[in-house]
Amino acid sequence: MRPSPAADTVRRLLDDAPMSRYQWGAVAACVLLNVLDGFDVLVMAFTGRSVATEWGLSGSQLGLLLSAGLVGMAAGSVLIGPWADRVGRRPIVLGCLVVAGLAMLGSAAAQSPGQLGALRLITGLGVGGILATSNVVAAEYASARWRGLAVSLNSTGYAIGAVLGGVLAATLIGQFGWRSVFLAGGLATLAAVPLVWWRLPESLDFLLVRRPAGALERVNALLARMGHAALPALPDGAPVRTGVAAGYGALLRPALRRTTVLLWISFFCVMAGFYFVTSWTPTLLVEAGLSPDAGIAGGTLLNVGGIFGAAGLGLLAARFALRHVLAGYLLATAVLLAVFIASTSSLAVAFVVAALVGLFVNGCVAGLYAMAPTSYGADVRTTGVGTALAVGRSGAILAPTLAGALLDGGATPQSLYLLFAAVFVGAAALVLLLRRSDTPTTQGVPA
Repeated sequence: MRPSPAADTVRRLLDDAPMSRYQWGAVAACVLLNVLDGFDVLVMAFTGRSVATEWGLSGSQLGLLLSAGLVGMAAGSVLIGPWADRVGRRPIVLGCLVVAGLAMLGSAAAQSPGQLGALRLITGLGVGGILATSNVVAAEYASARWRGLAVSLNSTGYAIGAVLGGVLAATLIGQFGWRSVFLAGGLATLAAVPLVWWRLPESLDFLLVRRPAGALERVNALLARMGHAALPALPDGAPVRTGVAAGYGALLRPALRRTTVLLWISFFCVMAGFYFVTSWTPTLLVEAGLSPDAGIAGGTLLNVGGIFGAAGLGLLAARFALRHVLAGYLLATAVLLAVFIASTSSLAVAFVVAALVGLFVNGCVAGLYAMAPTSYGADVRTTGVGTALAVGRSGAILAPTLAGALLDGGATPQSLYLLFAAVFVGAAALVLLLRRSDTPTTQGVPA
């Protein structure tokens, strides 16, 4: 399925010009969405021990709760995200934001593990739709040079949200219990709806490819805000009318099959490793001999490091081939995981290593998020990204549950980290097999 000539014409215009304040504003709105998503998804990791204590849950049962939100994210990415290619990016994001916020509020009132698991599943549906769509919007509003940074900043937002979740958990659980953390997250998510309504624009690529009613006027209004001249008419090219089902099929046609399969396997491996690290680290640090507060602090430092790791990857991708930068991040993560638990004999060293693990593992996810949107045309972009995220979520779902089962079976924290270190080495090899023209341009410095 070839990209629309109309979208190509405007894309070249945006790629060759400096990024405007309006474009960076669109990226900032996407970053805010990812802040909320990071909080909503990883809040379970920080409240897990309190929930398990209240309801007497085993490691496997807690692993299922940790995975419930990820199951929803997979379903949201593959079932809801692709509708953004058909009805628009903006309405999908706003609808998913409401769903996630309401489910978070419901989680605060859950009376059993089953209820909490179901509500975490619904939260994940909303988050999955948001993640698939917001990363695409950030990529579509960025110029060629800064596209890697724009999408990587989304991952930075995710890490910021996770840090806030850790800080709030440490502050609120002792005074008000674990339910207060979910309540705070739900209120924050719903409070963001009017702000996102105001600041998140519809995708130019969507308007040019789908051409809904008033497309020319809407395109020209967006171009004016970015400092470009109005178009007298939409560029040549018939509007694409492909449905959601046909979009799925296009991903495995010969032109895209190799890229799609490699992206799927890479996402599976990296998401499995990432969610093992972020979901289980607070608990495994306690198993390794640290106090519960130190376990939460170590998990929080993972995400503090992630703030810098994702942004650093984006800056490096502005000068070097993205897949080479990403492969380096993956190998560095593997080395750090191999030595992580051994570092717990010294609390200070353990915290430093935790921050470094967070720096590189978050950068790995940011790098894949940055590669995925550039692999597909605008007509199937959210479908491609959403499907890759869904495959990745299957790895994310498996990892916490598998870790819980292995822990119940007698596995040590050190052996679990070594297992996932090997997963990151395999992911590095897969990324290097991707043939992408991701060498950065020297044009398009930000205004």
